[in-house]
Amino acid sequence: MEAYKKEFIDFMVDCQVLKFGDFTLKSGRKSPFFMNAGAYVTGTQLMKLGEYYATAIHENFGDDFDVLFGPAYKGIPLSVATTIAYAKLYGKEIRYCSNRKEVKDHGDTGILLGSKMKDGDRVVMIEDVTTSGKSMEETVPIVKAQGDVEIIGLMVSLNRMEVGLGGEKSALDEIKEKYGFEARAIVSMAEVVEALYNKPVNGAVLIDDALKARIDEYYEQYGAKEV
Repeated sequence: MEAYKKEFIDFMVDCQVLKFGDFTLKSGRKSPFFMNAGAYVTGTQLMKLGEYYATAIHENFGDDFDVLFGPAYKGIPLSVATTIAYAKLYGKEIRYCSNRKEVKDHGDTGILLGSKMKDGDRVVMIEDVTTSGKSMEETVPIVKAQGDVEIIGLMVSLNRMEVGLGGEKSALDEIKEKYGFEARAIVSMAEVVEALYNKPVNGAVLIDDALKARIDEYYEQYGAKEV
């Protein structure tokens, strides 16, 4: 596992973004783990988060893109933090863009925040986590409506590795199949388990034998088939 991935897992735990216990997801599934990117709240946390995203985007998609699009609402700070980090780490000026939930009809009108998109732009999309892939049904048409732009990829922080809307493949694999662009994650849940299983973090073991068994049971029911 790359060093930045292990560091990111520890970072999620330290920020109380990744938690273990009993959670009911928006999908209705009962999950033994939960990730909430809304728990990144300080300047230092957002700075580091942007750097992890920038590193993962650089490693997976390279630097040949123009715009980083973060869907409202959580994607807005993610896109801003990551464009700042990209300039710092790689010396490349990426423009950030996000959407509003409602179209603004005065002042800075339209549905977009940040940079407008223009013909020929290459776009990377950024989200916190995609469980079912449903958010892309709203977001992809918004981006495509801005002109002759190319979406080259989606980056999320955690691949939950569970079935998407189709009930077999993971949400990230379904996105690739449906829209034609790669969907990647900074880390997968398998990597989280590898990093934390029976290994103490700040003096505590977060994934012990009992929790590991519950995670395994969850994936027996909801785990995605490998493609």
